[in-house]
Amino acid sequence: MKAGCYTAIITPFINNAVDYDGLEQLADFQIQNGITGILAVGTTGESPVLSWDEHNKVTEAIAKKAKGKCLCIAGTGSNNTTESLAATQHAAEVGVDAILLVEPYYNGPSSLEIRKEYIAPIAAAYKDLDIIPYVIPGRTGTQLYPPDLALLYKEYPNVRTVKEATGSLDNMQLTRKCCGPDFMILSGDDGITYAMMTDPQIKGAGVISVASNVAPKAVTHMVQLISEDNASEAKTLMQKLEPLFDLVTVKTTEQTPYGEVSFRARNPLAYKALMSILGMPSGMCRQPLGKLTPNALQTVLDAVRKVQTTAPEILAPVAEFFNVDINERLENEKFWKGLAYKEY
Repeated sequence: MKAGCYTAIITPFINNAVDYDGLEQLADFQIQNGITGILAVGTTGESPVLSWDEHNKVTEAIAKKAKGKCLCIAGTGSNNTTESLAATQHAAEVGVDAILLVEPYYNGPSSLEIRKEYIAPIAAAYKDLDIIPYVIPGRTGTQLYPPDLALLYKEYPNVRTVKEATGSLDNMQLTRKCCGPDFMILSGDDGITYAMMTDPQIKGAGVISVASNVAPKAVTHMVQLISEDNASEAKTLMQKLEPLFDLVTVKTTEQTPYGEVSFRARNPLAYKALMSILGMPSGMCRQPLGKLTPNALQTVLDAVRKVQTTAPEILAPVAEFFNVDINERLENEKFWKGLAYKEY
């Protein structure tokens, strides 16, 4: 593993089946625009709704595309260590560079158990692979704490990177304190990447990004600028990208006959809608994810229109690679028809 920008690539669908041709196009788009690496079948790639057969085929497709061009990370995490071992075995066989292990969700083991009964057995069995714990308590209901991460790093040299999505700079600072200067902390939240990379007590090494699905060149450049200690120029670029970062989760307030309710479009719902609008391979999400509300769709449109108006260079690679007219697609309703429910 190395510092940089990694795209958590979406899994495109056609008629609810994996669109492998579209997936390869998306990988080519990432590679052409200088991405450091691609993460296959993360949460952004809708790993919870893929069968293990689909999961393995997506991993293999990305590993083949990435070979010799960029790094490949495979999401092989589960709430079942035996399943994760099997998925990791497949990932190793198809030649990935690293695997990502999301914390075990729902059954919620303690930090001690995550270390001893989940990550350690996999790290011991696959010493030639980089093992990346994915700390995201908001999704999993559990958390691997920095002291346990440091104990893993001490015992297993291949556990030398973490994807950090706690949203807590204090937790990241503690990770750096426990794990030392050579351990790599990657952001799991686009919106906090700048802060954690420029914080001298964290010294983040980059990001596993959602926004880079549509803006790989710009997000990669932002990370490079920070790495080169050009924080001022990086901040300017970050501010241009911010409307896209804000779309990872879209929250709106909706009216029902029984009062107000909160609607929360979690990743990758808004990004798959955005990519459909832009003319990129995407398709709808698989159930139980569904569609946006009209208000949420408007939020997506407002954000991308702002980026296109203030910094058209950010989406220019999409226009060039997929041969689309961005302005036309942002103004003609036919390009977003069916992406939202007609009513709440």
